[in-house]
Amino acid sequence: MSSSYVIKRWEPEQTAFWQEQGSRIANRNLWISIFALMLAFIVWMLWSVVVVNLGKAGFNFSKNQMFWLTALPALSGATLRIFYSFLVPIFGGRRWTAISTASLLIPALGMGFALRDPTTSYPTLLALALLCGFGGGNFSSSMANISFFFPKSKKGLATGLNAGIGNLGVSVVQFVVPMVISMSIFGLAGGEGHSFAGADGVSKTIWLQNAGFVWVPLIIVSTLAAWFGMHDIADAKASFADQAVIFKRHHNWLMCWLYLGTFGSFIGFSAGLALLTQSQFPNVNPTQYAFLGPLVGAAVRPVGGWVSDKVGGARVTLWTFVGMIFAVVGVMYFLPSGSNPGSFQGFLGMFIVLFALTGIGNGSTFRMIPVIFFNERQQAASKDAASQRQAMLDGGKEAAAVLGFSGAIGAYGGFFIPKSFGTAIDLTGSPHAALLCFIVFYTTCVLVTWWWYARRNAPMPC
Repeated sequence: MSSSYVIKRWEPEQTAFWQEQGSRIANRNLWISIFALMLAFIVWMLWSVVVVNLGKAGFNFSKNQMFWLTALPALSGATLRIFYSFLVPIFGGRRWTAISTASLLIPALGMGFALRDPTTSYPTLLALALLCGFGGGNFSSSMANISFFFPKSKKGLATGLNAGIGNLGVSVVQFVVPMVISMSIFGLAGGEGHSFAGADGVSKTIWLQNAGFVWVPLIIVSTLAAWFGMHDIADAKASFADQAVIFKRHHNWLMCWLYLGTFGSFIGFSAGLALLTQSQFPNVNPTQYAFLGPLVGAAVRPVGGWVSDKVGGARVTLWTFVGMIFAVVGVMYFLPSGSNPGSFQGFLGMFIVLFALTGIGNGSTFRMIPVIFFNERQQAASKDAASQRQAMLDGGKEAAAVLGFSGAIGAYGGFFIPKSFGTAIDLTGSPHAALLCFIVFYTTCVLVTWWWYARRNAPMPC
């Protein structure tokens, strides 16, 4: 690897260094990372919008089978995040960002070819759903990488921008795919379309394969940008054994629990909302509205990080979970029940509030993590300058690993939430049981945040 891509000295906490060169380099890496992460989320969430159009393209699957297609990318993505969490300090942020972005070509091209043919087997589609997990895995390595570049006072905004704009990929895919599958944008090279009868009885054509093919050129551009435009930080190198110390830190496990509540809810609701809407309000076209919630959630994530930089992440996280409890109650109120047809407008409005709160919570929890681990290492170190500097380096490495690992655990929400909706509907005919479980879980998150981080004389105020 060319030495021009490796930064030997990186001291963002020093004001002169940051102003002279650190800020420019950090922001360059941030914006390239944001573009790559947005594409990763797009590929990860492809099935959330493709699945509601499978019938139009000639595929015939049960509702439970379709819930599996939306849930499996989250399962594989979350599992890959566990490994991706530790790879940046081993391989370097530039190299790993390029490799992990290039890997998105596999599911994008695979879906493009598979969706041209409605005789493609269900196991093949399940395998492609699992491969879309490559996109989910990228988040942990991306967040770990960006956390190294910024000083503590700016980590909340930086990680919020990386994750927030990256999360917009969920909304982008749900907005763009319905448009691109309605036209033959690749001509003969893209394959033939499939005709179906519209709601008005008029025959229409769908090119569902475009949902995969349309992202291929952008993935290639992003890969090249990462390879030729990003940097590695020499001081950020660490073996797996060096990073594995986080498994002994109880704050790692506490923050995993909280991030499961924020990001797990964001990605789980993103994956399951379209199918949930289709099942509860069958006269509504979910693809016209499904992108709104993820759009709001992603847009406010940087706000959550920025506000947390000002008032403290724990305080923001605490009130976010309180708000999420009330928002879920609102969703339940507007669902159909018995002879009550429910209100789709109220249902959608409450979900948009819920998405906004998850976005704020995503930003605030990721602001908490670096502060917790920097403070913990500095408190344990001697007060001389050399020891404090080493504590900053160790705290940065631990925080990066925890950012990635908590992102891995949080992503499992993308599997459990759609499946809990499907299971509750199968067993009771209603998603209410699943929503009640969410309320119980968010209540535990309120208690954990208050006891450990937000109350007066908390063990680790942040």
